[in-house]
Amino acid sequence: MQQLNVAVLGASGWMGRVHTMAFQTFPHHFGTQHGTARVAALVSRDPQAVAFRAPGAKLLSDWRDAVNDPEIDLIDICLPDNLHYEVAKAALLAGKHVFCEKPLADTAAEARELADIAKAKGVVTRVGHAFPRNPVHDLAKEIIEAGEIGEVQFFKGHQHIDVFGDPLAPFMWRADGDLAPTGIVGDTGSHVFSFMEFLVGRVTSLVADNFITAPKRPAIEGLEIGQTAELSKDTPMADVTNPDGTALICRFENGARGLVDFSRVATGRKFMQGYEIYGTKGSLVYTYDEINRLRFYSNDDKPSRRGFRAIDVGPEHPNYAAFLPLPNFALGYNETKIIEAYEVTRSVLAGQQMWPTFENGHHICQIVEACMTSSERQAWVTID
Repeated sequence: MQQLNVAVLGASGWMGRVHTMAFQTFPHHFGTQHGTARVAALVSRDPQAVAFRAPGAKLLSDWRDAVNDPEIDLIDICLPDNLHYEVAKAALLAGKHVFCEKPLADTAAEARELADIAKAKGVVTRVGHAFPRNPVHDLAKEIIEAGEIGEVQFFKGHQHIDVFGDPLAPFMWRADGDLAPTGIVGDTGSHVFSFMEFLVGRVTSLVADNFITAPKRPAIEGLEIGQTAELSKDTPMADVTNPDGTALICRFENGARGLVDFSRVATGRKFMQGYEIYGTKGSLVYTYDEINRLRFYSNDDKPSRRGFRAIDVGPEHPNYAAFLPLPNFALGYNETKIIEAYEVTRSVLAGQQMWPTFENGHHICQIVEACMTSSERQAWVTID
């Protein structure tokens, strides 16, 4: 049985915790026939504080030590956005396979460089776009590719949270244009863009409007997303230097059009995600509130029977059956990350790329960058 040695960088953060758990957990669901993974190193500002999460792992405070460790096969990057390019490039040049949380890089040029280095080095790459790994979206892709809704004409997508809905919600690194240069566009928008890339195809042009709702927020050290804190009149304020939300119109290579919006300021929306895909013969509708359910409309039905039918994804899909024996029991976010860790491990050990690679990540970074450029110029932007 083959084993992959993984170094998780940023092990103390939310994503680092999720990834560490996922690599250790997936064999319980998928078995060991395609290999296993060992979390061989944890990189954190306070390594001792995360030691219990992977007993026996090397505890490191500098990501370079993991990149240069000959025992490490895969570098798993769960660091702030501004470090993704630097760390991924160093890992690729060291001949490591790389699993990088989204967004892959701050610019499309950086993402293109990473994809080219990976190809030259012959290593396996993966970007952490986990939401499309919910088996319900594999069903959507199957329906689209089989031509059951005809030619795709229109995509409508959204994702909203309210972590910054309150103007006095505390500042965090995700609102810092130095640590997260693209703000909500790279953070949340890239999730919607991953659905677009996975289900519809390449985006060729777009026009976008980015906005900030509260230019300053109370600055409290060390807060993660979703956390709150007590404020006082003496609490310092920090500048919000990246977008809170975006609305955009786009065109796809296949001729389809798109309408997309996302934000972190939708008061009351704790997590809202969904898409609608309309074709010449039918359509698909998905909402995260019905996480494993797809709604399907077909013109092939008799006129008296036409309507959206609800399809609950179940154990007929292998990635669902690995967890549950009955449909509509609901796989959540952590399960999609477990699927992701399994696929990454299987991909590396077999030497075969699986979606989404750094090539796919480059395209998504192109969309992110086009949104930033379009909003700044207040004009349509073409994506090469």
